[in-house]
Amino acid sequence: MGEVIPELREILIKQIDKSERPCILINFGRVYKMDSAGLGTFIVAYNMVRSKGGRIAIINVGKHIKNLIVQSRLINIFEHFRTEDAAIKAFSNTYLKNY
Repeated sequence: MGEVIPELREILIKQIDKSERPCILINFGRVYKMDSAGLGTFIVAYNMVRSKGGRIAIINVGKHIKNLIVQSRLINIFEHFRTEDAAIKAFSNTYLKNY
């Protein structure tokens, strides 16, 4: 994942910046490795989203990525859902309650 970090960070920041209250869902379905730079990118995204009153969640987290998140003690800061539909439903419910 190290080779795509600058591009990923740029995309995430643009998406977060253009939303008043961002809801970001990160699908790890095709991510098999991640290093500290990747983890740092998601921490930056988390902090930006939370500062705007938004939500950030993850789905399809494989064993290696989950172990990294657990070892980094970040497992409790990221919402996680079993399916994309479940995440979208949760995000939609939050959005509807607040507007």
